[in-house]
Amino acid sequence: MKTKTIHQEVFIEAPPADVYHAFMDSKTHSLFTGDTAHIGKKIGDQFSAFDGYATGENLELKPNKLIVQSWHASDWPNGHHSTIRIELTPQKKGTALIFHQTDVPEEHLYDISNGWWEYYWNPVNTMFTKDKKK
Repeated sequence: MKTKTIHQEVFIEAPPADVYHAFMDSKTHSLFTGDTAHIGKKIGDQFSAFDGYATGENLELKPNKLIVQSWHASDWPNGHHSTIRIELTPQKKGTALIFHQTDVPEEHLYDISNGWWEYYWNPVNTMFTKDKKK
């Protein structure tokens, strides 16, 4: 199977600690994605998001700085996992997020790449900008 890598850079209008928490806290993750998420907080813990569509394991965690997970989508071949890496760097008015996902099946590249924007980057930014307006 041919695979590809996704690279995306995003600015999130919140400090790295808040962004890290949003991704690694089941309740907050579910809130901004609008779907069920269960996320372990330690290396080796499992996670699932979007009611089980995405599953995997925490491979490396550096609070407020780095999240590395194995990642499997339910419509991918059984046993095939990609690796996601989310790096968080503080900026003057928020967080620079650098995202890499390796080993994405080529036939799913377009949907997965767009899905990160539609279901993660845009909603989490909206959640934080709404909080600032309150």
